[in-house]
Amino acid sequence: MKINPNIFKAYDIRGIYNKDFDDEMAYKLGLAYSQWIKKEIKENKKIKIVVGTDMRLSSPSLKKELIQGLREGGVDVINIVLASTPDFYFAVANYKYDGGILISASHNPAEYNGFKLVRARAVPISKDTGIMELRDLVMKNDFKKINEELGSITRIRSVLKHHIEKSLKYVDLKNIKLFKIVIDPANAMGAMYFDELFKHLDCEIIRMNWELDGTFPNHEADPFKPENVADLCKKVKAEKADLGIATDGDGDRIFFVTNEGEWIDPGITRAMLSKIFLKERPGSKIAYDIRPGMITKDIIVENGGTPIVTKVGHSLIKERAIKEKAYFAGESSGHFFLNMDEEGCYEVPVIITLKILVELSRSDLSFSDYIKPYKKYFHSGEINTKVKSVEGKIKEIKNKYKDGNQNDLDGVSVTYDDYWFNVRGSNTEPLLRLNLEARTKKIMEEKRDEVLKLIQK
Repeated sequence: MKINPNIFKAYDIRGIYNKDFDDEMAYKLGLAYSQWIKKEIKENKKIKIVVGTDMRLSSPSLKKELIQGLREGGVDVINIVLASTPDFYFAVANYKYDGGILISASHNPAEYNGFKLVRARAVPISKDTGIMELRDLVMKNDFKKINEELGSITRIRSVLKHHIEKSLKYVDLKNIKLFKIVIDPANAMGAMYFDELFKHLDCEIIRMNWELDGTFPNHEADPFKPENVADLCKKVKAEKADLGIATDGDGDRIFFVTNEGEWIDPGITRAMLSKIFLKERPGSKIAYDIRPGMITKDIIVENGGTPIVTKVGHSLIKERAIKEKAYFAGESSGHFFLNMDEEGCYEVPVIITLKILVELSRSDLSFSDYIKPYKKYFHSGEINTKVKSVEGKIKEIKNKYKDGNQNDLDGVSVTYDDYWFNVRGSNTEPLLRLNLEARTKKIMEEKRDEVLKLIQK
């Protein structure tokens, strides 16, 4: 079938299976990646590439063809079978392999699938660092003749166990109280690492939507949408639990719910974590994306850290964190990263869970009471609007708010004393995404509606 070139996105490759791409495309990607990685490494060595999958129904057949393409391209394949994205990153970085490909469509609905690609140390391959080169190789279908022998294939099943063992070293388990926790991984990959993690903790776990199911029978695996955490919030209150946890489809994003059943904005979680990690490494750099979340900057500065503002996107944040040697980084959509030097910089939801449990145990406060000091600002949430011209609307916004302090790092950000906002285009659709924050609810609502009126005009 004809491949839709638009599946090659800023941070990964993703589309509707058997509409935008098929199994043959996975085979071509294997050939393309093997050719590309050899060119990048430039060493006379046998290259070893990690391959894993999530639980989507199309993943096994895609993996079979991808592995065949990689092996025919002359690279050895390390098959880690079912794996969350954090497990996949851990395998590439911890075992010092040369790169990897995970078959997953993250939080997208069941009909989607795709590929996340990394080089050594789990460094992301993004739009500007290789994905478009791979697109061109796949679309041209013009691969160099391979005269090497077929690459080998080795299956490893111990990645998850080793990943949890290493994560546990980041805290003293004696400092974690006996919590009652409701967890909803949305029938997706987070269930696997939570099962392994809580073998080591004396906590009561109430499991929701636990069985791996690529059809997502209960709700979409996207906890950023309120409707997908509504049942979790109700369950936490009904069970009188201490907190709730939700993860997305591939398990790299994590979200928390208070004991009162309130979903915690990731910007607040990021601020909490910034303070925790600055206690561990005073004076560190902390990276965060440019979307409003002023509490993060406040906490970093108050605790002696250096704030580093990045573009939106997990790959872009990781690349910047590595470049700046930031110890911790967080994205407004629930990605939280730790820069572990030679062990890589990637999402660490298991370590994040452990750190928050230790912090709540230390504080002896309920989760609701703990986050009260962080709830200083009022946020619009992300509002998406279809527009005819993303560039044209951004130009209008720049002109309308030219008296504000403007930043063009990603779309346009405008800052005033009482409110601030970011408007940027989607990487895949003709959409403008608005995020606005203010010091009062009244100002937030007024300015949100004002900017939206201009966008929708």
